[in-house]
Amino acid sequence: MSVKQEINGTGSTFLHHQVAVGDILEVSAPRGTFTLQPGDGPVVLLSGGIGATPVLAMLHALAASQSRREVWWLYGARNGADHPFGSESRRLLKALTNGRSYIAYSRPRPEDQPGRDYDAAGHLGIPVLDQLGVPRDADFYLCGPSAFLSSLTSGMHSWGVATNRIHTEMFGPSESLTPGIASVARPPAHLPAGDAGPGPQVAFARSGVTVPWGPAFQSLLELAEACDVPVRWSCRTGVCHNCESGLISGAVSYQPDPLEPPADGNVLICCSRPRNDVVIDL
Repeated sequence: MSVKQEINGTGSTFLHHQVAVGDILEVSAPRGTFTLQPGDGPVVLLSGGIGATPVLAMLHALAASQSRREVWWLYGARNGADHPFGSESRRLLKALTNGRSYIAYSRPRPEDQPGRDYDAAGHLGIPVLDQLGVPRDADFYLCGPSAFLSSLTSGMHSWGVATNRIHTEMFGPSESLTPGIASVARPPAHLPAGDAGPGPQVAFARSGVTVPWGPAFQSLLELAEACDVPVRWSCRTGVCHNCESGLISGAVSYQPDPLEPPADGNVLICCSRPRNDVVIDL
């Protein structure tokens, strides 16, 4: 378990300074869908800052299985002082037959040596991926701050990477949750781009949009976002309940199951899918 200690962070400070070997902690099971998928094709593990944590676990799994897949470890940090798991990732890449690495420092220190600590000064982006010859048919696993993810995922779509090959997890504070309070210009709700899905009808009652469910979406939250329906969310894994909304009619299934169920007549849209036609109070 990797935990970054934050200044004034109650939980991280407790873990770093008070928890000792042999202590028993009450924790929930790992959650979410940001996991390494099986296959034989190339894998790109792309992260920034402490976002290296979950993709490092994937690198461990690939090294432990002596995978012969083409594995790219692409990482960006400010400098060597903010570069966690450096020696660990280098050791794991050496265990892989087809492991490749590229490290970018945005503000390298005088003591950071090119070729030893990092490969180039700058930021990770599509021009870097193109220059390195990263295969576009790879499975991409991205983790980092929201701005980092937004820039790279939109760039990848334009670069020609299929949507189902881009897997992301945000690492860092979420955006403010102020729907209906902050004055924000947003487009009217609309049908999502692409062909209509074959599944049950999903109606967002207050937005006046009804959409057939399709396999392109992993959750009702993703469908709402694709329709520009105003939604609240934070964890996306059924923990925080920020996305809890009224379920006017219909039934849903959960994947993963929420840590605590929503109130009767409500639904957690971040981790649910429709079992039949549903009407949601959004």
